[in-house]
Amino acid sequence: MSANATTHVFAALALPDSTRVDQRVPKKLLAEHSATTAADKRHVLDGVDEVQWLASLKPHLIGVPAFMDAQREYLEVAVLSLKLKPGIKPSRLAELLHRAVPYPVLLLTSSYLGVSLSLAHIRASQNEADKTVLDGHILSVPLPDADSGQDFYAAVALTKQPQTDLFALYQGWLDTASALDIAEETGSFQPSLTREQAEARHAALQGCRQLKLQIAQLRSQADKEKQIARQVALNQEIHLAQNQLRTFQRILSGEAA
Repeated sequence: MSANATTHVFAALALPDSTRVDQRVPKKLLAEHSATTAADKRHVLDGVDEVQWLASLKPHLIGVPAFMDAQREYLEVAVLSLKLKPGIKPSRLAELLHRAVPYPVLLLTSSYLGVSLSLAHIRASQNEADKTVLDGHILSVPLPDADSGQDFYAAVALTKQPQTDLFALYQGWLDTASALDIAEETGSFQPSLTREQAEARHAALQGCRQLKLQIAQLRSQADKEKQIARQVALNQEIHLAQNQLRTFQRILSGEAA
């Protein structure tokens, strides 16, 4: 995507003007709050070009209630942008930023690879009072250009997400990003219709990716195998894996639940 990709996706979120922050976050502050090792601190200082706090989504600004339970306290959702220096890979620095902010973050990362969107739930730390930790994996997806990603950019708007509370809102964005991730496999963007379908499709996507690796490994083994009986056995394994793969692909396309 172009240098204006971050601006494009931020506009697609269609956030109220009252949520705008547009405040630069000093790299030293990020290093102090995110880096637990000297190597990570140096990685932040050497790899980050700029961090911008774009918006803060609070209940009184967007009309969506806060969420609190035994594990979480979602009082706001933060929208940030992370710009990296040339040649710097985004994965570790994006993770450090998600860990540094005590709110669920919608992060737009610009690097030499393009612009990506990442999200991750957080929860209260069991070991440190008043600290938060990531709850599960970070979902990171590359953003498409404006033309090929029209359906995604229409679906990502604030008003298209669940409005029950901030946890549901954030989960809506996670599910929308997951649907974009699934589009890498299916070739078309198709939002999940329910939370249950979103979970099933996400699991099916992981299954697809694992099976494709497995099938590639089995084919490599079969090509090198000299014994006919072993070749037959490997081809049977490939056939079974391909059947499983087709089942997962049907789930991704919405044909099965």
